[in-house]
Amino acid sequence: MASSHSSSPVPQSNSSDAFFKKEVDAAKRFRPVQSLPDVCPKEPTGNPNNLHDSPSLVADQQRWTIYHSKVNLPAALNDPRLAKRESDFFTKTWGVDFVDTEVTPSFYLPQITKEHFALYQQEITPREKVHERCKNICTPKDTFDRTLLRTHDKSRTDLEQVPKIFMKPDFALEDSLTFNAVLPWSHFSTAGGKGNRDAASSKLLQEKLSHYLDIVEVNIAHQISLRSEAFFHAMTSQHELQDYLRKTSQAVKLLREKISKIDKVMCEGSLRVLRLSLTRNNCIKAYNKLKLMATVHQTQPTVQLLLSTSEYVGALDLIATTQEVLQQELQGIHSFRHLGSQLCELEKLIDKMMIAEFSTYARNDLNRPLEDDCQILEEERLVSLVFGLLKQRKLNFYEIYGDEMINTAKNIIKQCVVNTVSQIEEIDTEVVVKLADQMRMMNFPQWFDLLKDIFSKFTIFLKRVKATLNTIRSVVFLVLDKNQKTRDLEDTLQKHSGKESVVDSEVAYLTHEGMFISDAFGDGEAAAPDSAPQRNTSPNSEPCSSDSVSEPECATDSSSSKEHTSSSVTPGGVEMMIGDDMKLTDLELVRLANNIQELLYNASDICHDRSVKFLMARAKDGFLEKLNSSEFVTLSRLMEGFILDTEQICGRKSMSLRGALQSQANRFVNRFHEERKTKLSLLLDNERWKQAEVPAEFQDLVDSVSDGRISLPEKKPTATEERKPAEFLIVEGQKYATVGTVLLLIRIILEYCQCVDNIPSITTDMLTRLSDLLKYFNSRSCQLVLGAGALQVVGLKTITTKNLALSSRCLQLIVHYIPIIRAHFEARLQPKQFSMLRHFDHITKDYHDHIAEISAKLVAIMDSLFDKLLSKYEVKAPVPSACFRNICKQMAKMHEAIYDLLPEEQTQMLFLRINASYKLHLKRQLAHLNVVNDGGPLNGLVTSDVAFYTGNLQALKGLNDLDLNMAEIWEQKR
Repeated sequence: MASSHSSSPVPQSNSSDAFFKKEVDAAKRFRPVQSLPDVCPKEPTGNPNNLHDSPSLVADQQRWTIYHSKVNLPAALNDPRLAKRESDFFTKTWGVDFVDTEVTPSFYLPQITKEHFALYQQEITPREKVHERCKNICTPKDTFDRTLLRTHDKSRTDLEQVPKIFMKPDFALEDSLTFNAVLPWSHFSTAGGKGNRDAASSKLLQEKLSHYLDIVEVNIAHQISLRSEAFFHAMTSQHELQDYLRKTSQAVKLLREKISKIDKVMCEGSLRVLRLSLTRNNCIKAYNKLKLMATVHQTQPTVQLLLSTSEYVGALDLIATTQEVLQQELQGIHSFRHLGSQLCELEKLIDKMMIAEFSTYARNDLNRPLEDDCQILEEERLVSLVFGLLKQRKLNFYEIYGDEMINTAKNIIKQCVVNTVSQIEEIDTEVVVKLADQMRMMNFPQWFDLLKDIFSKFTIFLKRVKATLNTIRSVVFLVLDKNQKTRDLEDTLQKHSGKESVVDSEVAYLTHEGMFISDAFGDGEAAAPDSAPQRNTSPNSEPCSSDSVSEPECATDSSSSKEHTSSSVTPGGVEMMIGDDMKLTDLELVRLANNIQELLYNASDICHDRSVKFLMARAKDGFLEKLNSSEFVTLSRLMEGFILDTEQICGRKSMSLRGALQSQANRFVNRFHEERKTKLSLLLDNERWKQAEVPAEFQDLVDSVSDGRISLPEKKPTATEERKPAEFLIVEGQKYATVGTVLLLIRIILEYCQCVDNIPSITTDMLTRLSDLLKYFNSRSCQLVLGAGALQVVGLKTITTKNLALSSRCLQLIVHYIPIIRAHFEARLQPKQFSMLRHFDHITKDYHDHIAEISAKLVAIMDSLFDKLLSKYEVKAPVPSACFRNICKQMAKMHEAIYDLLPEEQTQMLFLRINASYKLHLKRQLAHLNVVNDGGPLNGLVTSDVAFYTGNLQALKGLNDLDLNMAEIWEQKR
């Protein structure tokens, strides 16, 4: 025992035991075990005394803690107090729905193979050999084991004699049932004279219980005897264990003292600094929260103040910022639980106010006096309203402006009519109540001035609308440009973010909530006025959140720090700040800009539509159809000017007024053409086809056309009265004998051409009508002269050669002007309309055919005369014969009738044709008379007559050089 007491509790390194050597060598190969952090610390709070209040072996050695607990898992599973033993601990604890699943192998645990146990096998093999040798040396214990087994079976048999009631865990004699079962009352009853028998039974019961006691004691003694060796060994080791415990207690006490000193010197100060830093940061956060709450509390009064000054954009920005703060940093604040819904209602109210304000602005802008002023009304107010409406996604606000444009256009016409009617004394407004009826009572100059005033007001109106809509579109494009710049900036930042990743090397973990020590100190320093920026930043970190310490001004400006704003200037010089909260897509903005541009086109259409209604109201009684050419041209020019002005302002053609003008122009063209066609028909029906004198104004008219100006010259009464009418019309050096109808027809043709110049839109209609007029003159003149219709219409006795020649010359004059008319129309037609010029080619052909028919008619007249006279011709004396004298006389009359009317060349060509007819008839007659060119007497007589004919014909004026070739009258000899 003494030797056991003096033995060292720790094995020495110089021991000869191989076991201890192996253990020491094995311990060298492993790193020292590091202490793990506290697994259940308390949550840090602002109280420094409660920070990290876990059980401490140094501070309180006697206080019971969870570390004194000695209950292990087998004891918990084998709880004897449970009435029912559950086979599955997890099912008992987590319910019957718990299902065992296959546990996925951990990625952090290595796969163990036989190679991992190679070292252990090398170490344990020598020990196993030593064990086998000791096993062989020791005495076999089989006999002892068999004796022990038989003894054990005998004890079990003896114990089975003891009733089971004594073996129950809840055995207690206090229980009446247990007591009655162990000691029945029947053994203690003295009634009925059975006392001796009962006493014997009691004695038997006592012996039985004593026997049971002996059995139990024998078994207990047997069990003690079996374990006597271990018992005595434990008793002998007790003193040695006490020495070990005493030394261990002293070592533990010394260690605790050292740990306590280390705790006081090295840990308490540092932990106190951290505790105070967290407390300070929590106080800063609480202060910032209160400051932010105070700011949010002033939101509604501030919004009311901004609305009183029509600062809708500022009010909406403030509401949006407050909503974001409520959702992010003040979420769960009980006092602000209704503020979000109140701000939503206030935002809806602002929407209605902005729409009403924009409607008022549109009404004021469009209904102000229409002077020559196109300045934008309160541009800053307009820009602010548009920004607010865009911010609230009220993208249909332009429809309000469109409705106001329609009403304003109606009011402009109404006001102009009222102002004009009030200045006309002839119109009694008390009798004629309706404005339309009052307007219809105006004459053309009054109505024209009214229309001119309306057009000028509409022009100013469109200029104002354009200026306002351009400002609105500029605001939309500013927002679109800001969106594009924001996307470009985000793309640039995204490209650079992958290249500039900063990793902080000084990272230390706190045991509280997994927070970084560097974050805690950085936040504390950030609270100071001259603090440096935090080093530990992350692209996804929030600068201000409820779980981290923020700067004082960061709490109040949390939302504004996330919204980058840029300054933009509108075309009018109004500077606006555009925030990132304009959540409109590029497609929406482009569609809105197009709709605003379309609204400008609609404004032009509205003005044109109202003008058309004004024209139609005046044209109900046929007023516009009764206008003369000059009045309609003036009206057409005014309307064309207004149409061009609107197209220049709005950039698009409006077809309604142009269509109305075209419709009125078509009616005017129909009336214009019908009047002149009727006039021409009357002139032709009264024309006697005699040469007319040419007044000087017609000669001037023809001269102006020769100079390249197809227009009606201005009348000069003084100069015209002094000049006498001419006998011929001189056209480019040629004399034209004409009738009065043709002179007027030339003027009518020039009126058509001038009307085309004044009203270009009716060019095609005028071309068709003029073609019809020329065709009508050609056909009607043919009917009257060639068809002898003038005999019945005018009452002429006969159609003379002079009438025919004059008609031909008139047709030639018209043919001379057809190419000029064609060129005039060609210059005013579109290339795709050039096919209409073929009408002039057809007309020219018809006129040439008509002229040729007249020439043929003149030849036919002489041909019939020759046939009549030469059929009676006889070759006899005297010479010249009466037949030839008569023929020469008729030829002289023909020459006298046509020489002054037709040009010399045409006269010669005509007489050559007549001479050919004469020769044909003479040749036929000579053949009938069998007169041949034989030099005989008959031949001489014929030659003398022919010579007389030739001399007389060549003696006529202009025919002296005419080659008559009279040898053709004789039959050629074969």
